[in-house]
Amino acid sequence: MSDKPAVSIAYCTRCNWLLRASWMAQELLSTFADELGSVTLVPGTNAVFEIHVGPDLVWERKRDGGFPDIRDLKQLIRDRVNPDRDLGHIDHRVATTQEDNT
Repeated sequence: MSDKPAVSIAYCTRCNWLLRASWMAQELLSTFADELGSVTLVPGTNAVFEIHVGPDLVWERKRDGGFPDIRDLKQLIRDRVNPDRDLGHIDHRVATTQEDNT
């Protein structure tokens, strides 16, 4: 077993959200290859789409109003697994947008 955090993505099989869930898993594994112990896809029903880091729910489709933008998801995961990490253009684009609004 790894002492690195595990991410799980629960998705609704009836809603055909496997492709969305697997794409997000691929993005997380590519970005956090050295920081995650695993990314697991968990089939479910009842329009479920939830993302956990360990026991912590970080995104829930019904609660959070839809699916996460991949940039937002990566920032949420980063904040839990390596808060000091710079995500490069993802973080820089947000900073630029915030500066434009001031």
